[in-house]
Amino acid sequence: MATKLDYYAVLEVTREASGDELKKAYRRLAMKYHPDRNPGDASAENRFKEISEAYDILKDDQKRSAYDRYGHAAFEGGGGGFDFNGGGGFGAGGLGDIFEQMFGDMMGGGRRAKRAGADIQTQVEISLAEAFAGVKKTVTVTTRVVCEACEGTGSKDREAGVDTCPSCHGAGKVRAQQGFFVVERPCPTCHGAGRVVKDPCVSCHGAGTVQRTRTLDVAIPAGVEDGTRIRMTGEGESGGKGVAPGDLYVHISVAQHELFQRDGSNIYCRVPLRMAQAALGSDIEVPVIDGGRANVKIPAGTQNGEHFRLRGKGFSVLRSSSRGDMYIQVSVETPQNLTKRQRELLEEFESEAGEHAKGSPEHAGFFSRVKDFFDGTKG
Repeated sequence: MATKLDYYAVLEVTREASGDELKKAYRRLAMKYHPDRNPGDASAENRFKEISEAYDILKDDQKRSAYDRYGHAAFEGGGGGFDFNGGGGFGAGGLGDIFEQMFGDMMGGGRRAKRAGADIQTQVEISLAEAFAGVKKTVTVTTRVVCEACEGTGSKDREAGVDTCPSCHGAGKVRAQQGFFVVERPCPTCHGAGRVVKDPCVSCHGAGTVQRTRTLDVAIPAGVEDGTRIRMTGEGESGGKGVAPGDLYVHISVAQHELFQRDGSNIYCRVPLRMAQAALGSDIEVPVIDGGRANVKIPAGTQNGEHFRLRGKGFSVLRSSSRGDMYIQVSVETPQNLTKRQRELLEEFESEAGEHAKGSPEHAGFFSRVKDFFDGTKG
């Protein structure tokens, strides 16, 4: 079963993103993956199409509201289009069925609304390295599946054991007048099924579905971020015979790493340096998120907290072959538990450094300001 990232993940924003945040995300990603800037790169072209499709839905308040409530099913009939005259966007499974389900004959429909099984959710935790490279995970979910004994009919007699509900005539809903409005509710007789079972199945007791534990493989793409939601179409609850199953939503949680911190496509790593290494300069070797190593040249006189950039050594970018950058922050360590010889050398160094510093303009200027400060407080 193919997996599909939701529109918010495609634009790399949260579900609470404002209109301005959506626009900024779209412009940034569209510029990055535009075919004119990536000639001959099929993956960039496909990514650009996904970004455009996602933004087309989420920038429109009405479309976004429908998507938040029904997911991709709201647009499957018309590829994301809204057609209030019964066109593409109101195909089977699209917004036409949604509005008809909500308003029934008030929208001029009259057809029975399409039903589906319930959506379910689960969560998977992966390591930062797995998020970088992509990984396939196996999840275990407990869902309702079609009863094999009755093949989803709910009746012992698979052919003649089910009748159309006499109350709603198969619609699954009944209407009641409340003032100027017509309110539509699930039929109390068939509970929205549109049918009644005369001789219930002993396995599912007439429901047409039974609860089972299933295992599924989830393909998690490289570059996925913490909090991403992956949709697996048709892997949710079964609604019984003739009813489309719901979807499974897998929420991705990325565990913290002991060495690396991620910020978008960039990676940050704090590296300790001995005082002598920082003062004299040094070549050091640092780990990289892909499992390799990189050499970093530390210049003489490096100060605590300085950053060094390693281009292309950062995190993988979702649905792209490119990578971000890695930033090394050095932490100069003060030596402890000195030997007698080390202390002597440091004392000699400090003595010479102190004499040299006294003649520098920076030294003289600092202590002059200190003297002025204390003189001012006395006055």
